[in-house]
Formats: sequence, C-alpha cells, structure tokens
Amino acid sequence: MPNGSNWKTDTVLFIASQTLSLFGTSLVQYAMMWYITLSTQSGVMMTVYIICGFLPTFLLSPFAGVWADRYNRKNLIMLSDTLIAAVTLILAILFLLGYKTVWLLFVMAALRAFGTAVQTPAVGAFLPQLVPQDKLTKVNGINGSIQSLVMLVSPMISGALLAIAAIETIFFIDVVTAAIAVMVLFVFLRVAAHAKALQKQTVSYFGDLREGIRYVLNHPFLKIFFLFTAVFFFLAAPSAFLTPLQVTRSFGNDVWRLTAIEVAFSLGMVIGGLGMASWGGLKNRVNTMTVAALMIGVCTLALGVVPVFWIYLLFMFLIGVAMPIFNVPAMVLLQEKVEGDFLGRVFGVLTMISSSMMPLGMLVFGPLADVIKIEWMLIVTGVLLFIQGFFLLGNKTRIEPERQE
Repeated sequence: MPNGSNWKTDTVLFIASQTLSLFGTSLVQYAMMWYITLSTQSGVMMTVYIICGFLPTFLLSPFAGVWADRYNRKNLIMLSDTLIAAVTLILAILFLLGYKTVWLLFVMAALRAFGTAVQTPAVGAFLPQLVPQDKLTKVNGINGSIQSLVMLVSPMISGALLAIAAIETIFFIDVVTAAIAVMVLFVFLRVAAHAKALQKQTVSYFGDLREGIRYVLNHPFLKIFFLFTAVFFFLAAPSAFLTPLQVTRSFGNDVWRLTAIEVAFSLGMVIGGLGMASWGGLKNRVNTMTVAALMIGVCTLALGVVPVFWIYLLFMFLIGVAMPIFNVPAMVLLQEKVEGDFLGRVFGVLTMISSSMMPLGMLVFGPLADVIKIEWMLIVTGVLLFIQGFFLLGNKTRIEPERQE
C-alpha cells in the first residue's frame, strides 16, 4: 500500500530515477544502432542486432515476472540497472582497448536485454505500491509523457555526442546515469516490500509460474486483453517500422523528412500523455481504449493514402497522441484489477508480448515491402486495426471498469 502522505515524494523520486536511467539507456541504444549502421551498412547486421535486443527479453520475461512477485521489486529494479550499467562499462573498456567489433555489440545488446526483461515487469508492478489507486491514471500519464520526451530528445543528443566525441563517451554516460538512479532508490526511497515478498515462499518457483499462467487464463479481462494486444502489436509493425522506408520512396530521401516523422510521433506521445494526466479519459476506461484504437486504425489507413507530406506528418502526430490514450487506461486497468501478488507475472506476460509481436510482424511485412507498395499494407492494417477496436467493447461489462469519481 502507498505510504500515506509521502507517496508524492516517493513517486517523484522513483520516476526521476527511472527517467535518468532510461535516458542513458536510450543514448546507448541509438549509439550502438548507428555504429552498426555506419560501420557495416548491412540490413542483415541490423536485423541480427534487433533480434539480439528483443529475443532475451521475450524468453526471460515470464520468469522475470515470477521474480517480481516473489522478491522485493525495488531491489530487482536496482539489480537490473546495475547489471545493465556493468555490461555497458565492460563494453566501454573493451572499446577503449581497441576491441571494436560488431559481434561484441550483439553480445552486449543481448545481455542488456536480459536486464530490461527483469526491470520492466518489476517497474510496472512496483508503481501501485507507491501511488494511491485513484491517482494511477494521472501518474501513468505523466510518466508516459516524460518517457516520450526522453525518447524524443535522446536520438538528437546521441547523434550530437557521436559527432563530437567517441562512442565510449556515451557508454560512460549510461554507466553514470544508472549509478545515480540506483543510488537514489537505495538511499532515498523507503518502501516496504509487497506482501508476497515478505512471506515465506511455500510454492516452488515453477509452481508460481504455473499459478501465474492459470491466473491469466482464468481471468476474463486478461485473456482478451493479451490477445488484443498481441494482434495490435503485430498489425502495428508496418506503421512502426516501414514508414521511414515509405517516406523515402514516396516523398524523398531527405534526412529531415525521416527526422520529422520521428519528432511528430514523439511529440504526439508527449501531448497525449499530458492530456491523459490532466483529463483522465472517459469514465469507462475500456471506452477510452476503444476510441484510441479506432483513432490509430483511421490514422494508419490515412498514412497509406495522403499525398502531401505535411498532412502525412499530421496523421503521424495523431497516432502518437492516441498511443497514451490507449496505453494509460490499459496500464491502470491492469494495476487496478490484477491482485498485487500476481502483478509481476502479469506484467511479465505483457512484456513478452510487447517485445515479440512487432518483430514477428516484421518477418511478414518486411519481405512484403519489397514486393508490394507499403501504402497498401498501411491501408489493410489500418482497416484491420479499426475493426479490432470494436472487440474491446464486448469485454467491458465483465471487468467492471467504471471509475468511482
């Protein structure tokens, strides 16, 4: 349970530490990606890097979810940040010693992904321990906006740093930001472990894993929500990954155009998150999610038909706005409706889905992009996303999503 009147201070400390950690992590991710791109100019190498970055997260997430329920979540977050920082420090030292090989980046990307797999479900399950239930929407909205802002500025800063300094400098920045984040949690954040972590564990580790799977399968909302999320991420792959290629082919290969679509999307996410923090969404959270899903479908379809670039940017911006309108109430529903002892395992499943379905979608849509026009894929997936939005409505009565105002 949140710590009385201190919950605001605890929440600010936690979000500030995680923002700092995310900033350093983002700098390194972009630096590694661009280093591989510039040094190899190979699509195959980039594909290997992406697989190394998501496959460990996918494989470890269900187990990490069990850890987030069995052990102190704050300690797990500190442990994962420390692991990521240690791996990055080793990478920086090896690069300084002259071992600047691409395969080393692949190994480090995989090891960092293990840290992310541990951290993500722990963070999602830890926030309800800090924040009163009636404030979760506002806090999730603010947190989402801050994360979007970090993702907006980090590629710019990473690019600027690469232009004036060696890549090792960025590695060391990540080590320092992670160290500060861990120190803030260790010294200043005093939050008791959740109930299950304080109890003697009478069920085996794999017993906990089986219980978590049964909980998800027997929960009327979670089954449909996870199925919806999996299909949603799969269908969103073209708009997420193929729009830069589409812009290059249809509007021109100017670098500013590629930068503009990233900025438009990230700016939309910042504004959407701030809007959710102040507005809170419709009284029925599932209705809010449905509106966002329909909006994303319409805008994805529009990306496939608009002939003018500034209008294209407008729809990219609107997709960005719609993402927090969907994500925030979805996150709050999970935090409200899932029992505290199962939150880690539920967020572990969510992490597994979110880390795998877009790459799986690219295995289908990526090769198709060389055979048919990307515009056609955006039109078809946009229509399917729009239709899918209505499936949430049939589930809303079973999860009692009405907010108590």
